[in-house]
Amino acid sequence: MRNWDVIIIGGGIIGLSLSLELRKRGASVLVVERGEAGREASYAAGGMLVDCSIETPAALQPLATASARMYPEFVHELEVESGIKVDLRDQGAIVLPPPEHLHESSGFFPGKVIPASLAELEPALSETNRPAFYLQERSVDPRALTRAALQTAKRRDVDFSSGDAVTAVNETDGRVVGVTTTKTKFHASKVVNCAGAWSGQIAPYAFPTRPVKGQMLCLIATSRTLLKHVIRSPEVYLIPRSDGRIIVGTTVEEAGYDKRTDITTIQRLHRAAIRLVPELRNAKILEDWAGLRPGTPDGLPILGATTTLGYYVATGHFRDGILLAPITAYLMAQVIQGENPSHDLTTFSPTRFPN
Repeated sequence: MRNWDVIIIGGGIIGLSLSLELRKRGASVLVVERGEAGREASYAAGGMLVDCSIETPAALQPLATASARMYPEFVHELEVESGIKVDLRDQGAIVLPPPEHLHESSGFFPGKVIPASLAELEPALSETNRPAFYLQERSVDPRALTRAALQTAKRRDVDFSSGDAVTAVNETDGRVVGVTTTKTKFHASKVVNCAGAWSGQIAPYAFPTRPVKGQMLCLIATSRTLLKHVIRSPEVYLIPRSDGRIIVGTTVEEAGYDKRTDITTIQRLHRAAIRLVPELRNAKILEDWAGLRPGTPDGLPILGATTTLGYYVATGHFRDGILLAPITAYLMAQVIQGENPSHDLTTFSPTRFPN
């Protein structure tokens, strides 16, 4: 009977990153994924590494900042081992705030006013005389990132079970002994729930994660250099990729586990993109999609040990799963191996929610 040191439930970027960190520390790891690894929230994300926005809860800011700093080394490691280009871009973002947030003093974000005119930074914008701010933040292609993490995990001998959902974490005398899936059982003395929006469906704990739907579309511009920066406006986000694709998003919808796109919503996003950048009317629509982010009641992730010995949780990252992957992996590996984490995780403890 095969035993692993750690079983990770969920093969998104959080689970994959944690598997890599645990393998660095010599642990044997099995990732059990209900569908196909990397094809849920991680696949649907936009990839803005936003670490200094008013949208970031204050309690999460230290982790966001630390994780953003880890990203260049994190990506370099994945690219070298996987041979997959991840497209980490550091051109920064231009923020077009709503009228009530036109001044830095409004607290819209702790950034600085752009040092040059919009006409010079992004001449394709329709209104180059409107107030704007510049942020030194990065973006990444989440699909490429997840593919690279998956390939690297396989190279590091992480084991995988796909297409078989975990239904329960098994325990004996208050200690974890493995998991039960729809088809079989796997054995380990430590289990980590990284199942995203599905985390609360795994017995014995009903973690209060819920799916928060986001719809997006992808355009291919007539020029690879049409946009240089990420554009963040109240109506829409535009995230350029190095190959000429432009990701347009995104919505925040309470729609259960419905991942269908809505033509009215997609058209609204498309029109908003064209209003910002008129040249995009000539761009082709490559695809549209919807993903389910894992939300929590207080908007914070759930990180740490449960009251069952050997059972840990790393879920509920909402819109910040891509950004927080490196720091989550590092801190959770410390916790799982009995070390004091480098950041205080008390605020994110799973015990803050009654079960």
